[in-house]
Amino acid sequence: MEKLRKKRQFVGTVVSDRMDKTVIVRVERLVKHRLYKKYIKRHNKFAAHDEKNDCHTGDKVLITESRPLSKMKQWRVSNVIERAV
Repeated sequence: MEKLRKKRQFVGTVVSDRMDKTVIVRVERLVKHRLYKKYIKRHNKFAAHDEKNDCHTGDKVLITESRPLSKMKQWRVSNVIERAV
């Protein structure tokens, strides 16, 4: 029997909402430098599925891992945490 693993979730900011039913979400994380022990900001951009075209640039959203939806999309927008002003 196949062991189920927990789906990953990230909180990020929408940087592009130009595509239909797709948003680009930037996720930032802090990484400690090995030698200098200083924290450095790193980021990744993920294409996420937005079924209702509800998200707009600047919104803070929660994205969840899902099955591949297209060549670039393996994430879905779970909910909008904070709207852009």
